[in-house]
Amino acid sequence: MGLKSILKIEDVGIFAASIFHTVVGVCFAVLTAIDFRWIHIGLLGIINLATAYGLYRRRVWALWSIFAVAFMATVFSVSMLYYTIGSDILMDVAAVAYLVLTWMFAIYVAAKRKKLEF
Repeated sequence: MGLKSILKIEDVGIFAASIFHTVVGVCFAVLTAIDFRWIHIGLLGIINLATAYGLYRRRVWALWSIFAVAFMATVFSVSMLYYTIGSDILMDVAAVAYLVLTWMFAIYVAAKRKKLEF
């Protein structure tokens, strides 16, 4: 049996969105564990992990969750870019990549929202 059938993947794009939100959630949790002053990043990570679960299990509420995460990511990334632009180029590139990938997956899931229903 292939990996696709073992994991019960019907749509590779939604699975990729789930993996993206899982990785982001874990990275944000690690950042919060390093410095507890970044608790807001940890909360965003928890919401990312919940979104990843909803996408993997194809829950209808995942569509609402992914757009909530997209708006929170927009505020987080834009404010981070505003205050750190030019001082750390790697952080700037990471913030832009996070913002673009979040919105790309949000739009993809919205286009494929019929696949979220059982």
